[in-house]
Amino acid sequence: MIGIAVPAHNEEAVLGACLAALLAAARDPGLGGEAVAVLIVLDACDDDSDGVVRRHRPLFAAAGVTLDSIAVDERRVGAARAAGARRLLSLGARWLAFTDADTRVTPQWLAAQLALDADVVCGSVAVDDWSPHGDRADALRAHFDGFYQDREGHRHIHGANLGVDATAYRAAGGFEAVSCHEDVLLVKALERIGARFAWSARPRVYTSARRDARARDGFGDTLLRMLDSPLS
Repeated sequence: MIGIAVPAHNEEAVLGACLAALLAAARDPGLGGEAVAVLIVLDACDDDSDGVVRRHRPLFAAAGVTLDSIAVDERRVGAARAAGARRLLSLGARWLAFTDADTRVTPQWLAAQLALDADVVCGSVAVDDWSPHGDRADALRAHFDGFYQDREGHRHIHGANLGVDATAYRAAGGFEAVSCHEDVLLVKALERIGARFAWSARPRVYTSARRDARARDGFGDTLLRMLDSPLS
């Protein structure tokens, strides 16, 4: 079974699009019919994120895909990802895939991770809507395109596009319960145990360029800091 964990903190506005994309990926014929379980980790949510999950559950069930949620009160993305991984491992997941609630994976996302035949797959991210940044959107897009390496062999690490073999995840100790950089810390731990890596742009995701960044030093916060730096 393939497990997908998605941390969410008050994400009702974007969670529906995330779930629709995950359902398409879970139904990809390239998976050969392997079971997929999607778990939304509701971290200190006081909006209708849980309602979004409940309304999507019948669509997933009709497609033979499990959709569930757990509630935690951590306010730390590392702790939320770790809680999701623990639940999925307890259900028998052999492969753990991670993304974010403001991110849309492509239909081939899971199959592309598995086809790379690695213990760890670090994917890249793309942004297809820069409009939240108004009249600075074009400059920010150009700035991002100038330094980001969306290609095979990149060295970017994103919790929004990460896949890990269950055995390697356990051996590395899993995510640390931190508020940021949990993905980087996990990758370093996986490197220490000699895990086999694939740094690839083939597993595709599109993430948000929103201005209300949720994780300090995360992708969204990095974009906001770019706005404070000189843009060409």
